[in-house]
Amino acid sequence: MAPKFGTSGLRGLADNLTSDLVARYTRAFLKVCGSGTGVYVARDLRDSSRRISEAVILAARGAGVDVTDCGEVPTPALALAAMGAGAASIMVTGSHIPADRNGLKFYRPDGEISKADEAAILAALECPAAAVAKGAVAERHDVGAQWVARNLRAFGAEALAGLRVGIWSHSAVSRDLLIEAIASLGARVTEIGRSDIFIPVDTEAVPQSVLDMVSVAAQREGLDAVVSTDGDGDRPLLMDASGRQVAGDVLGQITARSVGAANVVTPVNSNSGVDSCGAFSRVLRTRIGSPYVIAGMAELGGKVVGYEANGGFLLGFDAQGPVGPLAALATRDSLLPIVAVLAEARRAGGVAALVAQEPGRFTAASRLQDVPPEVARAFLAGLEGRLDALLATFDRACVALDRTDGLRMTCDDGSILHLRSSGNAPEFRIYVEAGSDTEAASLLQRAQAVLSHNMHGLQITETR
Repeated sequence: MAPKFGTSGLRGLADNLTSDLVARYTRAFLKVCGSGTGVYVARDLRDSSRRISEAVILAARGAGVDVTDCGEVPTPALALAAMGAGAASIMVTGSHIPADRNGLKFYRPDGEISKADEAAILAALECPAAAVAKGAVAERHDVGAQWVARNLRAFGAEALAGLRVGIWSHSAVSRDLLIEAIASLGARVTEIGRSDIFIPVDTEAVPQSVLDMVSVAAQREGLDAVVSTDGDGDRPLLMDASGRQVAGDVLGQITARSVGAANVVTPVNSNSGVDSCGAFSRVLRTRIGSPYVIAGMAELGGKVVGYEANGGFLLGFDAQGPVGPLAALATRDSLLPIVAVLAEARRAGGVAALVAQEPGRFTAASRLQDVPPEVARAFLAGLEGRLDALLATFDRACVALDRTDGLRMTCDDGSILHLRSSGNAPEFRIYVEAGSDTEAASLLQRAQAVLSHNMHGLQITETR
């Protein structure tokens, strides 16, 4: 499958991201979106990322653009530094998808590219390279430190004092900075599970084996919480003292209140508690993907934030933290929601106690892997006329259908079943929402079994 734009950035098999293809995308991006004062480049810890990063740098310099090589740093740290310098940026990362894949995330000098930008980049792919003077290249080593300092200025060195926090490092490019950040805010840090082999971590579908490992470590070390991120550090993962994960949209709700947001933008797969909590003037729902969230934030304006079910948080205004200013960063970030929620939990008597104060809406998510996009689309189209039969297998009926992104069915008992094709991987996504965590887990398990059986049948039909 050829690399393509998904919910956030270009993604594809690493072997298909050849030097020639990467160069064409780099030149097209710079031609369409401009470079401002230059282009910042960084990468995650995948085996293929260094090769692809070198191809990006070579192509940018060949287009006459000065390059700042930031090395291995998280995506939000790169974006924060580049926008602060008035420069474009390119992050080499496959985010949470498997290790044999990779991708590129593009940022204009003023922020993430839009869906319109993506279309313009695709249209400019075949433009020939112009013969210009080669751009300069320099290195910058303080990008990660700036990301950490942003939160330290806002929350202060005592924000997490007294907390014992585990850091699940795995192969996240953010791991050392995350340890530094949590320690600098006053917590006692214990590292868990550092890996030299790349591990894809999807914060919306954390394996039970990981949760079990975290639970054992938390009890053994007497931890108050365990935190982590996905591979490129833009999606947070936070678990309480028992190893129970706090859903990304719950992190978003708490963080939005913490920073004093008036307006919230979030995709349709986030839980409905944000609509019922009464804390915000306006709540806007979008399709899944940070470009849609950013477009919605521009529409609402004011003290606006965005967040996704994966936990990524976007701050659209200059806010005030407990002890100092918190600069806007309108791209998906993991560190702010981790810090804000831990700080709130410290005052509330623990993570579990804080989460218990949120509206009683519980979500769960899973995926069917190795499902080609064309199969997923055909399956969804075929379901349109069979929704009543599908929900009858769960003893439910559909009372409302939202087609903003896939099929989101609100059932007569208040539960929600949401089905869609992934925008950046050969996967079929399943989301559920219910009034309790056990009910959500049960509905997800049943839905996965039913849909897996039917999807398999459709794949056989498609193959013949």
